[in-house]
Amino acid sequence: MHQVILSLGANYQAGKNLPEAQKSLGQILFSPHYTDAIWTEPIASKRTDLYLNQLVKAQTELDFEALIKAIKEIEIRHGRTPEEREQGIVRIDIDVLEFDGVHHHQRDWERPYVKDLLPQL
Repeated sequence: MHQVILSLGANYQAGKNLPEAQKSLGQILFSPHYTDAIWTEPIASKRTDLYLNQLVKAQTELDFEALIKAIKEIEIRHGRTPEEREQGIVRIDIDVLEFDGVHHHQRDWERPYVKDLLPQL
């Protein structure tokens, strides 16, 4: 089993899309522990909508590449498209922050919402 920390975010129908993404992640994650979800200002977006952000710590049997592929499939299944991304619409964004102790998405680790939510894991 691999240990992971993922970040989830949405700025479009976030109250609906975040819980739906959690259900989909349940197919690939074991023993997930989700933090509270918090509203944050957009960092670099064309839209002005707030983001709903959350972290999850869990285990997975998937290796890193398979996990990335599964996450991208979940995002697409939940309606994420390149066109909406260009417009600043984010139905769901899932990033691997940590995989077996190795940090990814280095800039995200410095974001206030990540720092605020990490103690909940």
